[in-house]
Amino acid sequence: MERREEQPGAAGAGAAPALDFTVENVEKALHQLYYDPNIENKNLAQKWLMQAQVSPQAWHFSWQLLQPDKVPEIQYFGASALHIKISRYWSDIPTDQYESLKAQLFSQITHFASGSKIVLTRLCVALASLALSMMPDAWPCAVADMVRLFQAEDSPVDGQGRCLALLELLTVLPEEFQTSRLPQYRKSLVRASLAVECGAVFPLLEQLLQQPSSPSCVRQKVLKCFSSWVQLEVPLQDCEALIQAAFAALQDSELFDSSVEAIVNAISQPDAQRYVNTLLKLIPLVLGLQDQLRQAVQNGDMETSHGICRIAVALGENHSRALLDQVEHWQSFLALVNMIMFCTGIPGHYPVNETTSSLTLTFWYTLQDDILSFEAEKQAVYQQVYRPVYFQLVDVLLHKAQFPSDEEYGFWSSDEKEQFRIYRVDISDTLMYVYEMLGAELLSNLYEKLGRLLTSSEEPYSWQHTEALLYGFQSIAETIDVNYSDVVPGLIGLIPRISISNVQLADTVMFTIGALSEWLADHPVMINSVLPLVLHALGNPELSVSSVSTLKKICRECKYDLPPYAANIVAVSQDVLMKQIHKPNPSNKLAIVHILGLLSNLFTTLDVSHHEDDHEGSELRKLPVPQGPNPVVVVLQQVFQLIQKVLSKWLNDAQVVEAVCAIFEKSVKTLLDDFAPMVPQLCEMLGRMYSTIPQASALDLTRQLVHIFAHEPAHFPPIEALFLLVTSVTLTLFQQGPRDHPDIVDSFMQLLAQALKRKPDLFLCERLDVKAVFQCAVLALKFPEAPTVKASCGFFTELLPRCAEVEPVGKVVQEDGRMLLIAVLEAIGGQASRSLMDCFADILFALNKHCFSLLSMWIKEALQPPGFPSARLSPEQKDTFSQQILRERVNKRRVKEMVKEFTLLCRGLHGTDYTADY
Repeated sequence: MERREEQPGAAGAGAAPALDFTVENVEKALHQLYYDPNIENKNLAQKWLMQAQVSPQAWHFSWQLLQPDKVPEIQYFGASALHIKISRYWSDIPTDQYESLKAQLFSQITHFASGSKIVLTRLCVALASLALSMMPDAWPCAVADMVRLFQAEDSPVDGQGRCLALLELLTVLPEEFQTSRLPQYRKSLVRASLAVECGAVFPLLEQLLQQPSSPSCVRQKVLKCFSSWVQLEVPLQDCEALIQAAFAALQDSELFDSSVEAIVNAISQPDAQRYVNTLLKLIPLVLGLQDQLRQAVQNGDMETSHGICRIAVALGENHSRALLDQVEHWQSFLALVNMIMFCTGIPGHYPVNETTSSLTLTFWYTLQDDILSFEAEKQAVYQQVYRPVYFQLVDVLLHKAQFPSDEEYGFWSSDEKEQFRIYRVDISDTLMYVYEMLGAELLSNLYEKLGRLLTSSEEPYSWQHTEALLYGFQSIAETIDVNYSDVVPGLIGLIPRISISNVQLADTVMFTIGALSEWLADHPVMINSVLPLVLHALGNPELSVSSVSTLKKICRECKYDLPPYAANIVAVSQDVLMKQIHKPNPSNKLAIVHILGLLSNLFTTLDVSHHEDDHEGSELRKLPVPQGPNPVVVVLQQVFQLIQKVLSKWLNDAQVVEAVCAIFEKSVKTLLDDFAPMVPQLCEMLGRMYSTIPQASALDLTRQLVHIFAHEPAHFPPIEALFLLVTSVTLTLFQQGPRDHPDIVDSFMQLLAQALKRKPDLFLCERLDVKAVFQCAVLALKFPEAPTVKASCGFFTELLPRCAEVEPVGKVVQEDGRMLLIAVLEAIGGQASRSLMDCFADILFALNKHCFSLLSMWIKEALQPPGFPSARLSPEQKDTFSQQILRERVNKRRVKEMVKEFTLLCRGLHGTDYTADY
């Protein structure tokens, strides 16, 4: 083997000479890995040790590291190295050495049976790997041999030590099989061999588990070993006796966890459903745990109740179809279902006083799916049995979904609150699913309960109870079309009767109204009975998310019936904004951003005219609208002063500025020409915003204004002033370092391109530094962000055709065009992503078409220096490329192909598999 590996620790870290993988060196490296405080040295040591483990010398040093005088960390490394050699380099081992290797491993395992447990486990894993590689031909009865060898009386180790070592070996064998790298054909051979060999394992495990003299540590290990073997898909009937013994062991608190694990693993194997008779025998065993379960719940012993629930759910969830098929045993299966119902409704609040109920939720899906998959006759029988069960489930779930008392909830951590929120979402999904089984009767059931609760004068009801019922209703209404339900009108009538004393209840009322917004669109006369509630909630910052999202839904669904309410919605929004503006703090900011979002949504909604076309490249025209003044303009003019007030307090806040820009972007798109009277005000405000904190959203809005209004003489002065201002601010940003703002550079390039396309006169203004703009755009071509590069290329493809008609543009191209060409060639030469080559080809095409004489002079000069734009190019290849480009002034597609070809040459990819990308 070449000896060039670094040896850390021997001669100072990092500068070590190439040393051999000797025992001494391995020990030094391990010492360095465990005890050197320098992280660099630790990393070097780890790297070197990984090489040592796979080196041929590992066969030699591993055994020496296992000597009794070494510390466990060193012995562990020796055992691990042996495992790696056996599992990964089996083909290197000569067949005549198999037996001696096996004997050595047995002897080491016997030795460590009373030594370090972590070393023992690694050695067992190494022997397991050896067995898997030799089975079935070279070592046909591997497992039986292991059992026999460890039961030999003449061993120096005491009986219990031998027994535990054997159990460890038997436990890791199936685990090693699951993770082994055996080829597929060997895997199935070995699996079959192991299935036969379990005949040598299970009787031993049964004997040890049932023997009264077996100490607890042995029985613990037996259960773990059984757990490991059942994952090899052992036939369930062969496990019967062991499963029964594991059920008995559940009474022993020390063995409880291991017993649960073993039983659940045995029941959950995919193959288990074939053994229906065994499954039927398991039901009484599970039902027999009910007293222990109740006792645990009474004593607040969450671990025991959790474990028993896992067993019941494993049987019910994995085998409901097989057990439902046994119609004559329907009562015992129903008893199991009721036991799982008890687990779903376990007392306490999830996740604080119980964590069990959530385990059961998927069982209810599975059971329902299985019932609904039967043929009509059988399904009718089971529907009759299980509909009452599912109505009971709804009650139980809504009880579990209830919030705790305000006082108790106040003590919950934010993590507990989040887990409870997710748990409620799971309950909501389950209820939505149950609707498939129970149908419209479920909604009537919820409505009656809510009605009784809200109209009963006898007992004061808790808000938690009301909230849970509404939450159930909302869960269903959100995804199921309730438009035909006869209870919705009654529910809409009940909602205003709810006395909202609490944020959680208010949120749910809001979301319920939101879920019914489609129904409101069909019954607009009812909007008036719920809208005041939503508008009232808008005033509470804690409810801004739910009230705004509900209003947005109403705006979207009830678009054509909203104009009569628009003034009121705006008035309330303004009022709320006014109140929020006077308290600039972070929680208010969110409410402000939400309400601004609502207003921009409202403007889109209120516009009931239709656009002929809606994308930027085309002329935008609106079809005539029969009504009078556009309601959006009226509203916008009212809101404008208010938005200015918001900005006066929050001008430095990016989120608020973005929300303000969104309002105007939507309303400009919506109103088009109708927006005209507000152009000067908006230009002035945008200028203020952008000068304070440059933001992409303000540039995008400026681009919108340029696109729609710049060509109209009346609007040109304010737009020109705004254009010059944002350009000068952005140029300053370029001087300070634009790398942190790729989004601003991207939007700026798009704005410049739009100006050239829509109103090239903007480039005639003396106050515009066209040279600086050009140089910044060349700089932007070198950004790593693809969208920014694309936008810059777009700017140049708009600029170059204007060389002749816009004098400052012609001048700057004459002076600085060579710099642009070099940047483009560098990009093609390998500096830019290959996905952008079409954009750079567009620039070359535009240069050739509009500045031919300049390009023919520049391209020859630029490609002259050796190594530019790539060291891989010959002078002939560069020459060919420049001639091809200069010849092609008509066909843009050909230029793109030339550029793709040339970039592959530059990158050394020409003729390789990579060209398949193109």
